[in-house]
Amino acid sequence: MTIRSESVKTPRFPRTLRVALASAGVATMLLLSACSGDEPLPDVTWEDGGAGTVASDGSYEIFPEGERQAPIEFGGVTEFGDELSSEDLVGSVTVVNFWYASCPPCRLEAPDLQAAWEEHQDDGVEFVGVNIYDQAATAKTFAEKQGITYPSILDVDDASVRLAFADNVPPQAIPSTLVLDAEGRVASVIRGPIDPSILRSMITDTLAEGSK
Repeated sequence: MTIRSESVKTPRFPRTLRVALASAGVATMLLLSACSGDEPLPDVTWEDGGAGTVASDGSYEIFPEGERQAPIEFGGVTEFGDELSSEDLVGSVTVVNFWYASCPPCRLEAPDLQAAWEEHQDDGVEFVGVNIYDQAATAKTFAEKQGITYPSILDVDDASVRLAFADNVPPQAIPSTLVLDAEGRVASVIRGPIDPSILRSMITDTLAEGSK
């Protein structure tokens, strides 16, 4: 298993300002702890104005074929009212992105996800969003404004998809993006906003497994 974390350098401020920022940071950590349970907090957080916590430590993991767990079974109804499940995706490399509309990094990475989808859809790659917070109208408006053409499962009512991926996507790590192999097993995961080049590499490497 390959693990990489990217740290964020903190700028220096005058001591009085650092004290004020530290106090604010403690308050933020307490709030995040209340939102996400006892799990350790990541290094970078954003205020989202919606579902509570948006956070990431900037890490990603790549799982060799022989170390992958069982296929993930998941499904639900998309923003367009269509049923979509993991059974529909077997045989295809699939990118799964957890997001919601008021999440700032989700908005920032949306064009890059769409670009990756357009680049790889002719290769038989599927993209599926998992919206953890919004109802259909909000999700559709987001897709229209961002030019997103792949579907998203609405997971707000029962969080069944989040539960299915809980071993790889902690509650506070939104957005998160996973690449599933053709069997539906997690091949790689990015916890936080994607780096487009890393995601493309994950997709192409997973696609290449089928040609061995």
